[in-house]
Amino acid sequence: MTTAAIKEKLHSYIDVADDKELKMIYTILEDSIENERYDWSQDKDFVAELDEWVRRWEEGIDPGYSIDEVKAYLDQQRRERQKGITK
Repeated sequence: MTTAAIKEKLHSYIDVADDKELKMIYTILEDSIENERYDWSQDKDFVAELDEWVRRWEEGIDPGYSIDEVKAYLDQQRRERQKGITK
């Protein structure tokens, strides 16, 4: 069934649903939407991992690169790859 067909069928069903059915549909959809929302700042493991990355960068353990350095590196790699293709 296509997405358009599913939407049409749901719209038709909602148009004729009684109050109880509407509340059930709404509850199911609302729970699903709430479960899909992800707030990374509330994920303790993820925040701890970010904190560790920052610590390692601040202490000079891991390197950091500016966006300009990354762009220059990618441009260089692209040029070298193109030279290899044309040889």
